[in-house]
Amino acid sequence: MWQRFSERARKVIFFSQEEAGRLGQNCVSTEHLLLGLLRENDTVAARIIERLGFDLIRIRGEVDRRAPCGEERPGQEMCLVPDAKQVIDFAYEEAQRIDNRYIGTEHILLGLIRDSEGVAGRVLAELGVELESARAIVMTLQATDSTVEPKPTSTTDPAATNWADAPPSRVGDFIYQVVAAVTHDTLGLKGTSLLSIADLSREQLMGILGVTTALEAAHKRGVPAYHWKYPRALAMIFEKPSLRTRVSFDLAMQQLGGLTVVLGPAEIGLGTRESVPDIAHNLERMVDAIMARVFKHEVLVELRDNCKVPVINALSDREHPCQTLADLYTLQQKRGKLEGLKLAYIGDGNNVLHSLLLGGALTGMTIAAACPKGYEPLPEIVEQARALARDDSRIVITNDAAEAAVGADAVYTDVWTSMGQEKEQLARIQAFRSYQVNAELMARAKPDAIFMHCLPAHRGDEVTNEVVDGPQSVVFDQAENRLHAQKAVLALTIGL
Repeated sequence: MWQRFSERARKVIFFSQEEAGRLGQNCVSTEHLLLGLLRENDTVAARIIERLGFDLIRIRGEVDRRAPCGEERPGQEMCLVPDAKQVIDFAYEEAQRIDNRYIGTEHILLGLIRDSEGVAGRVLAELGVELESARAIVMTLQATDSTVEPKPTSTTDPAATNWADAPPSRVGDFIYQVVAAVTHDTLGLKGTSLLSIADLSREQLMGILGVTTALEAAHKRGVPAYHWKYPRALAMIFEKPSLRTRVSFDLAMQQLGGLTVVLGPAEIGLGTRESVPDIAHNLERMVDAIMARVFKHEVLVELRDNCKVPVINALSDREHPCQTLADLYTLQQKRGKLEGLKLAYIGDGNNVLHSLLLGGALTGMTIAAACPKGYEPLPEIVEQARALARDDSRIVITNDAAEAAVGADAVYTDVWTSMGQEKEQLARIQAFRSYQVNAELMARAKPDAIFMHCLPAHRGDEVTNEVVDGPQSVVFDQAENRLHAQKAVLALTIGL
């Protein structure tokens, strides 16, 4: 039974027997396990308790006070009572949960925190020792402290693996990498703003996708890959209505252990009730990052230039970088890679296309965009994308939807009339009639091509029900991936 226990964990069991004997008991219970765990202050368990902000001596004193006492029984062989055996079972489960191949003092501590019936579990709960926070610290220590085993053994790029295909051992590696990326700022993103995909290098973009993979893998298995010790705060500014953006950013912060403050037009009045610089100077003193969904990109630039915390573009008239990160992640999930893929974009040369052009160029994709005359993407964005493009990628702008779709790995579209363009709706419907994504257009792409849309979809306009609800559609995967991608951006830009 004890073969998988580390040397320190076996010592804890021995100490627990001594503690039971000292208190006049002939069996080891949970309080004795905790007292044994606290005998040495340089174990992993002790470091976890200290990082959680609790005093080892205080906990030991509280357990000692509550433990049943009798006549001392030194040197007697002790058995484990059922509640102590359950703690050991919990310790096994915790080790398996984070893919550790041994039982250490940290797992015994997690087992004790999980136990709510015994004296130890009650004391820890009353003091406020939280299981999720302790788990996150275990993974942080294992990823960053050379004295804690096990270390990650795989060097595979996590961005290249779909979480659904990953064995449990790979999930453990993913978690080590996300914790290390945040703890050591290996991507150099801490404190930086994200207004454009072009703000990122290729290495940073691929790193974000790797962290996104890790976070989704952990999320799907109910394992906290990263959790702030002290709650970080995100100000969410909205000039436009939102479903996916609001829910995904809000949940992302909560799952990372943070808080959100939602500021709509009535509360904040960007540039009307109060100047943008004044808003920035106020918020930077109270929050750790600002997310803004605005009409004019210049507002984001003004926010960034007037505050010391990261500003994240959640949509502007120029770009939608967070959407593109989720889109690239979805493509990677479905195709296993990005480099060499062809994405056909059909429709308006808008903010979504701008970010896709830049993201595709950075990752070695070919982007063929078909837009009506007069509705092409901004020339400076096209020029910037072509400058970023790798040798094996191309940026193609055409007015022919059928031509763009030929041989595509993915076909992407967006609404013909975006928020703020309602007065142009009739003219746009006329201009975009031949740019609908339907079965005939999808047939020009590869047989296994996927259909993508950033949503909401105007069914019957830019896409037919047959396509958006068909087997090639991944639109709801894209929507879900906003959560995982935005969680990665928040963890990396806010940092520890």
